[in-house]
Amino acid sequence: MGMIGGGKGAFIGAIHRMAATMDGAIELVCGALSTHPDKAQESGRALFLPQARIYNSYQEMLEQESALPAEERMDFVSIVTPNSAHLDPALQALDRGFHVVIEKPMTLTLHEARLLQQKVEETGLLLLLTHTYAGYPMVKQARQMVQAGELGKIRKVLVEYTQGWLSRLSEKEGNAQAAWRTDPQRSGKSGCMGDIGTHATHLAEYITGLRIEQVCAQLHTVVEGRALDDDGHVLLRFTEGATGVLTASQVMAGEENGLKIRVYGELGGLEWAQQEPNTLLVKWLDQPMQVLRTGTGGLSTYAQHNTRTPGGHPEGYIEAFANLYRNFALTLSARLEGRTPPPEALDFPSVQDGVRGMAFIETVVASSASDQKWTPFLA
Repeated sequence: MGMIGGGKGAFIGAIHRMAATMDGAIELVCGALSTHPDKAQESGRALFLPQARIYNSYQEMLEQESALPAEERMDFVSIVTPNSAHLDPALQALDRGFHVVIEKPMTLTLHEARLLQQKVEETGLLLLLTHTYAGYPMVKQARQMVQAGELGKIRKVLVEYTQGWLSRLSEKEGNAQAAWRTDPQRSGKSGCMGDIGTHATHLAEYITGLRIEQVCAQLHTVVEGRALDDDGHVLLRFTEGATGVLTASQVMAGEENGLKIRVYGELGGLEWAQQEPNTLLVKWLDQPMQVLRTGTGGLSTYAQHNTRTPGGHPEGYIEAFANLYRNFALTLSARLEGRTPPPEALDFPSVQDGVRGMAFIETVVASSASDQKWTPFLA
């Protein structure tokens, strides 16, 4: 793979590299790691990339890589830049025949997301959207149980994503991560809902298999002087009559990364929390609660496929991220070799998920600004 962005000092770029190389199926061979040439070169040398494949711009990288023989050039590019710098490198990569991995939210606007979806469909190439939490084994287990009808018809979904790291005006205190995430020019229409609310809504749709049809949202900017929302609540109406509530906040002081989801059907409910990811609670209407654990017997093939270690050996955020990359790599390898990948390998977020994520952002922003109680989902 090649990488765009993610140079020295970038948090998510390092996470991507660790995840991509965990299983030995992917090698980082080139990069345009910063828009600043000195930083791009320094970052590439620190990763022991060949000097000739440390590029000063993504345009240079895509042009020169596409000119290499097929057996030498990169197979795909991972784009880990701020939201405003997603679309153009993704379009150019696809135009030159490279598959794409891209951070979420997929683009800056819903219009851009639809342009990218059109390009993916035109080229027939693969796109992985890194919604990390879909990579956890017990999230896969929850999805399979719902799909198998074990909970009966789904009635209620409660999902929350709580953080406290933006409880102060950190973007004015030298925090680079806060600076771009709270800047409308680089982040888009929404701050908190765009950054973590999209994770929550993707998790709700992924586990239940349902689609949000209407929302009633209230967004807040709690910290004075901030340009985008840092807190919000959304009432949800799903297909097939289910309802739900989504809470996302980055100003809940003391919270770390509190992503949690509860799904209830006619026969029982499921509960999963990212800070205790190896555990899935199954609460039955007429029998004792079950505690399912990663790496133990009786789990679905999807949960087993995404588990690396025996029970009792914790697997967390990096491993979940790596599951996305491994499934993408298995699918891409099968395509290059003319094979059909197993269904478990095909289970990763795609461009369609990216479009729904951008539609969620624009819908909740519109809903929050409206006096109308319910706003139709835009996707």
